[in-house]
Amino acid sequence: MKYIVKKIMEPDYGCEERPDDYVAMDKVILRDESGSEIDMEIPDAELYEKDINEGDWVYFDVSNVIFKE
Repeated sequence: MKYIVKKIMEPDYGCEERPDDYVAMDKVILRDESGSEIDMEIPDAELYEKDINEGDWVYFDVSNVIFKE
């Protein structure tokens, strides 16, 4: 199933320090082809690496890994 990326919300940590092994996770709001919306947490670095932005169509493989169409 394909999803359109409706919104990507990056966490705001203010001046708090994060542990060295911390993985920043973005909340991503997705809408499927039938109009249903879901939200998922996806690593920020993965979204940048795959150039996934709001308005892009994406899908997930059997391991639930996100890919840009």
